[in-house]
Amino acid sequence: MKEKKILLTGAAGFIGFHLCRKILECGHTVIGIDILNNYYDPKLKEDRLSLILPETNFHFHKCDITDISEMTKIFAKERPEIIIHLAAQAGVRYSLENPFAYEHSNGAGFLTMIELSRRFDVENFLYASSSSVYGIGNKVPYSVSDPVEKPISFYAATKRANELTAHVYHHLYGLPVTGFRFFTVYGPWGRPDMAYYKFVKAIIEGKAITVYNQGNMKRDFTYVDDIVAGLYTAIDKPFPYQIFNLGNHRSENLLDMIQIIEDLLGQKAIINWEPMQPGDVYETYADIQKTQEILNFRPTTNLREGLEKFVQWYLEYNK
Repeated sequence: MKEKKILLTGAAGFIGFHLCRKILECGHTVIGIDILNNYYDPKLKEDRLSLILPETNFHFHKCDITDISEMTKIFAKERPEIIIHLAAQAGVRYSLENPFAYEHSNGAGFLTMIELSRRFDVENFLYASSSSVYGIGNKVPYSVSDPVEKPISFYAATKRANELTAHVYHHLYGLPVTGFRFFTVYGPWGRPDMAYYKFVKAIIEGKAITVYNQGNMKRDFTYVDDIVAGLYTAIDKPFPYQIFNLGNHRSENLLDMIQIIEDLLGQKAIINWEPMQPGDVYETYADIQKTQEILNFRPTTNLREGLEKFVQWYLEYNK
């Protein structure tokens, strides 16, 4: 791929940070956008950012993606060729508490980015969707050809709305748009609100962890480097309109994940059992056949390997 100028939102976020490093290593220029909000401790975002700010090909702008005036100035100054839109308000359970944060970031923020991409005639628009859009009633593994008309959280509804908006912009304006439905991404520099992060922290500190539905839940845990590899492959492939699953194609029991963490730490978990939470689904499981065939996507990291790398990072970061 020849050198590109890539604007990436959520640059200080978990996936965004890892993707920035990959893109920079491959010789491209990255215009990073992030508001560094306090959904979780901004220090973690600042620490991620500190590792890429010294890169000469990294241009950072602290900006709210819903501020169309400021974002227009950034587009006009930087003239990006490709947009990777990862910035969003994350978390299923938090969407029950603060739905307006999701409408703001995931609704207005997405519209700002895709509208400016149209105005500035970008070559390719890639964006993050979520496995949450599958909701209830679908068979497993989840295929991108499955109906996604029954989301059960407001977070999922906003991500499905992003997919529909992307389709409109492709249909009306010919904008090449590609969405990625992420499946439970984990790894070093991860988000503290994710279960695996909470479990490691609590077990080390001798505190109880909360496990829902008696642990009778399964997730397609996907290591962050595998997600980044899938995203990077699509940067120079401006599909007219596509959606891909990015998952590990393996559904793992939550209790098995806890067992692995206990083994890695040499400590047993103290568990508080709670009922299934509103908005949660029993199982996620990605059918990645289409992603394999079109993007040659091949996840290589199993759960134990990925958790071992996370634990090593966590202990080093918090020493």
